[in-house]
Amino acid sequence: MPSFDTVCEPDLPEVRNAVDNTAKEISTRFDFKGTAAAIELKEKDITLTGDAEFQLTQIEDILRNKMTKRSVDVRFLDKGAVQKIGGDKVKQVFKVKSGIETEQAKKITRLIKDSKLKVQAAIQGDAVRVTGAKRDDLQAAMALIRKDMADLPLSFNNFRD
Repeated sequence: MPSFDTVCEPDLPEVRNAVDNTAKEISTRFDFKGTAAAIELKEKDITLTGDAEFQLTQIEDILRNKMTKRSVDVRFLDKGAVQKIGGDKVKQVFKVKSGIETEQAKKITRLIKDSKLKVQAAIQGDAVRVTGAKRDDLQAAMALIRKDMADLPLSFNNFRD
């Protein structure tokens, strides 16, 4: 029976490369000389550090540009709140989304069931498996998911015929 998986997985090596390129640009830019501007990746958390909130937005812009150049969707970044750390320094943590959350997965399955397409959706861990009798129905389901769940950086894999 034809099927595919709907997943939300970033390309983590490319995210690391984007963070490394951002750190390199921060170290060479004139307006960041002698400041606390820094970026760091630990597990799936990207930490931006700077002297002021304005500096954090500059670092964020650089990071977003580097991620775009490396074909990583910027919707994977989940922006945290700006926190004050010792003195006049501030930091901000971005979480890299991975996997479809339960409520989003339920929304996708509800969307597919309400569409009256001849396909079934089942939540499997942090992915949603869609099965159907015809390949055309599966492709219609993909188009429907892409259109209605535009806020999530979804991709489709394990397409079986």
